[in-house]
Amino acid sequence: MSTPISSPMATPNTAASHVQLPAKGPLLTRGGWSAFMMALIAVCAIAPVLNLWVPEGSVFHMSTYAVALLGKIMCYAICALAMDLIWGYTGILSLGHGVFFALGGYTMGMYLMRQIGRDGNYKSDLPDFMVFLDWKALPWHWALSDSFVATLILIVAVPGLVAFVFGFFAFRSRIKGVYFSIITQAMTFAAMLLFFRNETGFGGNNGFTDFKRILNIPLATPSMRMTLFVLTGLTLLGFFLFAKWLVGSKFGRVLQAIRDAETRVMFSGYNPLGYKLTIWVISAVMCGVAGALYVPQVGIINPSEMSPANSIEIAIWAAVGGRASLIGPIVGAFIVNGAKSWLTVAYPEFWLYFLGLLFISVTLFLPDGVVGLVKKLRKGGGK
Repeated sequence: MSTPISSPMATPNTAASHVQLPAKGPLLTRGGWSAFMMALIAVCAIAPVLNLWVPEGSVFHMSTYAVALLGKIMCYAICALAMDLIWGYTGILSLGHGVFFALGGYTMGMYLMRQIGRDGNYKSDLPDFMVFLDWKALPWHWALSDSFVATLILIVAVPGLVAFVFGFFAFRSRIKGVYFSIITQAMTFAAMLLFFRNETGFGGNNGFTDFKRILNIPLATPSMRMTLFVLTGLTLLGFFLFAKWLVGSKFGRVLQAIRDAETRVMFSGYNPLGYKLTIWVISAVMCGVAGALYVPQVGIINPSEMSPANSIEIAIWAAVGGRASLIGPIVGAFIVNGAKSWLTVAYPEFWLYFLGLLFISVTLFLPDGVVGLVKKLRKGGGK
């Protein structure tokens, strides 16, 4: 008889315990640490100097537009990294991660709307859209929106709780493959329709915009824009190190085993439910944090962030860069969104065709993404 499953983190059976696992390597190689430090210096020192101290007329000046664009792409890169943990390392393709990104964004947006105070068009303590809709008081779910500390907690708690409830029932029902992808897409579409409704208290079609300040500090200043840029960069680098540590741990090895042969993992005495649910919640929280950093930099959050197309794009970033590599999805987010920012201006009518062609080409010719291609070229050059 096989060893019964005891708990989500059960110890493997006696036969499996005799298998000699490979020694755990360092978190990053010497070259990896060098690249990490270069990225850290670029985010914390080079970018602020080029933006704040180099004169605008100089060729080395980093414009406000570039700061906003790179900050936005770094938020997307966090989402791509989160997607890699759940898809690349666990084998679960989610087409609904946009809802977690938007939930984090709306949570931060509610706080920013309260920070407007009486500076709105109607000079009311209520947000302008509520005054327009003849609301007399804030709805119950806005109760903690005036507290920055509570907002930080909710940015993590709201996406995490939604992911936990959804994931628990989905994984317990053993929904897998394309069926799981479909229900995640249905989830984000349903959430988008809900947030479009005016009576939910989330601004309806227009969402939240016209933000003035954060922590009573004006948002529309170069120093605040750069502060948000640096915070986003540090968050991305921190999540990268965390993901690197996670996938290299025993927990990460089990995730990869679930991806490759979930049935054999169960026969070894592990219950996949706890592992899948844990990484699902972690991935959702990462997207929520990315959304919270995105909103004050872009200046708007509305239900379109929950559209199924946005969630599909997150998967495309991971695929283009290279799944199960961690650095690949980050590279993919920069490549795709950099191209998008240029093509939507130069050739707006062809952007969606380019995105579809890119995804098909990567799927057919670069299954390991850009990072996989670079690794192959390096190996070929070393022969």
